[in-house]
Amino acid sequence: MGKDNHLIHKVSAGALLVTLGIIFGDIGTSPLYVMKAIVGDRLIDAENIKGGLSCIFWTLTLQTTLKYVILTLRADNKGEGGIFSLYALVKRAKIKWLMFPAIIGGSTLLADGIITPPISVASAVEGLRTFNPDINTVPLVIAILAGLFLIQQFGTKFIGKFFGPAMLIWFLMLSILGAFQMSGNMSVITAVNPYYAYKLLFLHPGGFLVLGAVFLCTTGAEALYSDLGHCGRENIRISWIFVKTALLLNYFGQGAWLMEQQGKMLTTNPFFSIMPEWFIPAGIVIATLAAIVASQALISGSFTLINEAMRLNFWPKLRVKYPTDLKGQLYIPSINWLLLAGCIAIVLYFKESSGMEAAYGLAIVLTMLMTTTLLAYYMVIKRYNKVFILVCLVMYLTIETSFLIANLNKFMHGGWITILIASALIMVMLIWFQARKIRNRYVEFVKLSDYLPVLEDLSKDLSVPKYATHLVYLTSANNRREIESKIIYSIMQKQPKRADIYWFVHVDVVDEPYRMEYKVSEFIHDDVIRIDFRLGFRIAPKVNLMFRKVVEDMVTNKEVDITSRYKSLNKNNIIGDFRFVVIEKFLSYENELPFYEKFILDIHSFLKHLSLSEAKAFGLDTSSVTVETVPLIIAPPKEIYLKRIE
Repeated sequence: MGKDNHLIHKVSAGALLVTLGIIFGDIGTSPLYVMKAIVGDRLIDAENIKGGLSCIFWTLTLQTTLKYVILTLRADNKGEGGIFSLYALVKRAKIKWLMFPAIIGGSTLLADGIITPPISVASAVEGLRTFNPDINTVPLVIAILAGLFLIQQFGTKFIGKFFGPAMLIWFLMLSILGAFQMSGNMSVITAVNPYYAYKLLFLHPGGFLVLGAVFLCTTGAEALYSDLGHCGRENIRISWIFVKTALLLNYFGQGAWLMEQQGKMLTTNPFFSIMPEWFIPAGIVIATLAAIVASQALISGSFTLINEAMRLNFWPKLRVKYPTDLKGQLYIPSINWLLLAGCIAIVLYFKESSGMEAAYGLAIVLTMLMTTTLLAYYMVIKRYNKVFILVCLVMYLTIETSFLIANLNKFMHGGWITILIASALIMVMLIWFQARKIRNRYVEFVKLSDYLPVLEDLSKDLSVPKYATHLVYLTSANNRREIESKIIYSIMQKQPKRADIYWFVHVDVVDEPYRMEYKVSEFIHDDVIRIDFRLGFRIAPKVNLMFRKVVEDMVTNKEVDITSRYKSLNKNNIIGDFRFVVIEKFLSYENELPFYEKFILDIHSFLKHLSLSEAKAFGLDTSSVTVETVPLIIAPPKEIYLKRIE
């Protein structure tokens, strides 16, 4: 862990302020729409309000606090969190099917996240209807979202400095408004009694479905875990005490106001109704800023999630940019514009935040179920008490299955959109992962030692035109004593390639987020060298830069001579040229495959055309790269019998 990372993980006033800005945007803006969703289009009833508040209190206590803040934050992968980081921890158990909860959880988190920016911004902007009930907020919501996505390419280092103070003002506002409203009706505090939740869910007709609205108060808990690496566990836990207090004060304040409106239909958002009239304009501005912070956290989280998926071979390679020098901040252009298109489509389809509330949460509850599954295996690996594991598993499967059943009611009200998007993402991840397994099954490896004499002779054969002073191949062979037969074919037969030094470079993605190690294996001194990089799943594989650094270290240690072997250049101590060769495989028409495998590989081939080339994905300088394509013959056709005639 670097010095800067260590400082931000230390508990301090500054670190706690940063934590407010980065971690709690999503869950912190839920008071904008939760109580409104609980009341819905029914008459305001005191029992419903108390039951809803009781459900919120115990959801934030059991689900957010106990499961995520206390339990799940312990499952950190070298300081990093999120469902893919958790998967990287448990996949060491070699249980193959655990990839499915990871893929489903990551896909549903991304899918439901498309509603987070629109619902937060729309709920805030709709506060303008306090002054003009007929105002059309759709253009303003789209304009704010478009501006937010447009600035992603420049990074958020500058505006990020304001996130912490903005969220501090937001949570203080929530607390003061809620406490002031509660002071007029302290009886609302009795809602902490779980009996009110039981009464609403099991004794009130249709009360169980209220869980679909209650669930919205904890949807940001998964994002809270995903952002663990930015601030550290202790900063999140200490900040959560303040955040949870502010949220509960505001929810209960809204509940106190609603209980004064018994027997009426809800025509305004209770969030804005508890504000003094003179404060509403400022409240709308603060709410909109908080919604922007929440949206920014979601966007950054989506980039991180896709980047991890790429490194874990769940997603096609995409262009990743690093707009600032902040650790972990990255920008993926294609995902940015897809998210913007999705958010605009959501706003145009639902128009009102109330419509988004009806669809929001269905996919994210699936993410939570998947996290529970992976977390249970993590606790098994870490040898937690078996009774404790069983109690946690049963409790959270019961809670989250209840939320899922209640949220299924949202399917026909727009929830199908996020499920459709999640299904498409799941298909892409599964196909990309399975295709790689099918292709790797048929890659032929040979012993490098069998070809070392030939490589040494070729290197000294002056009758063969020199191809490069340093010839570098990327190899997928995990065993350093093996090499793909296609690489040997490329060097010796496709076009004999004489070089003074042959380099073989292998990149191994490990289960830790930020590991950066390498190992050098010299098979023939100053002639055949292999370099193995061990990189964390959050490290960009900038092979060109890393390889250059390794070579510089080897030159410093006098392990290799990289000066040109051409007499004129060597005399003047000129460094020899380096050329990378990347072998890309394409599916041969000669294959006769089972339908399932052919379907998987055909879709993979289509996705590969949309993704980055191998050279760009590994950060190679395109001016010094040769790309060779070779047919991938997986299942050769049966022998062809031809009859010769005179």
